[in-house]
Amino acid sequence: MKRNMKQAKSGRMLPSFLALLLGSGLAFNAQANTSTLKVCAASDEMPYSNKQQEGFENQLAKILADTMDRELEFVWSDKAAIFLVTEKLLKNQCDVVMGVDKGDPRVATSDPYYKSGYAFIYPADKGLDIKNWQSPALKDMSKFAIVPGSPSEVMLREIDKYEGNFNYTMSLIGFKSRRNQYVRYAPDLLVSEVVSGKADIAHIWAPEAARYVKSASVPLKMVVSEEIAPTRDGEGVRQQFEQSIAVRSDDQELLKEINTALHKADPKIKAVLKDEGIPLL
Repeated sequence: MKRNMKQAKSGRMLPSFLALLLGSGLAFNAQANTSTLKVCAASDEMPYSNKQQEGFENQLAKILADTMDRELEFVWSDKAAIFLVTEKLLKNQCDVVMGVDKGDPRVATSDPYYKSGYAFIYPADKGLDIKNWQSPALKDMSKFAIVPGSPSEVMLREIDKYEGNFNYTMSLIGFKSRRNQYVRYAPDLLVSEVVSGKADIAHIWAPEAARYVKSASVPLKMVVSEEIAPTRDGEGVRQQFEQSIAVRSDDQELLKEINTALHKADPKIKAVLKDEGIPLL
C-alpha cells in the first residue's frame, strides 16, 4: 500500500516517542491480521454459503483456516457472490474469496482444489441416455431449465432450442426484467422444475445443483457435460472449470500459505465435496 506523501512533505514531524508507539501499533495489527483469515462470503446464496454457515464453501473455509492455524472470520455480503471480488476483496475488506475460476484475471488464484462441470439433470426413470448436447433425445424436448448467460444458454442456441425456451426461462423469475440488474436463478428451483415435470431437463453448474439432486423426492440422473462442447463455428464452449481461492494480486505470501494448506487439507476438502454429491473431475 502506498503511503500518503502529503504529510511527510509538510515539514511537520511527529515526536519520536509517538512515532514509536504508532510503529508498535502497526506491527501489532500486522501480526493480528496473520492470525485471522477473513473470508468474504454471500449471506444467502445456498448451497455455497449463508450466515448460518450451512453452505459447502463455508465448510471448506473452516477447513482452510484450521489447516492454516488461523481464526476464521466471515465478512458477509448481502449481494450475490459474483460481486465479492470487486466489492469486497479488491476493497481490502477481506483476505480471500472461495470458489473462483482458476486464472481469474482480476486476482491471484490458488492451486485448484476441485474441478467440476455443467451437468444435465433429468429423471432417472425415463429411460433417457443423454451424454452431451448432440444426444438425439434433446430434439424431442421443449423445456430446458438453464441459467441465462451461462454455457447452457450458448449451447441451447446451438441446438436451435433457445427461442422456443425463452418464455419458459423468463417464467422462472416471474418475468422480471434482467436489464441492468442481477437476477439469480436459484438452483433448488431449477432442480425442482425437473422433479415436478415442468421442465424436461436442466443443465446447470453441477456443484450448485448436487445438494438438491441428492435430496430430490424422485431419483434424478446427473451427467456432467464434456469439457468442450463442439459448436458450428468450431470454437467450442467450455463446460468444465477448475475452482480456486482468490487473493489480491499483490498478496503472494498469503497465496503461498493457502496453497500449502490446500494440499495438506486435500482429503478433508474432497470428503466435503463428495458428501455434497458434487461430481469431481
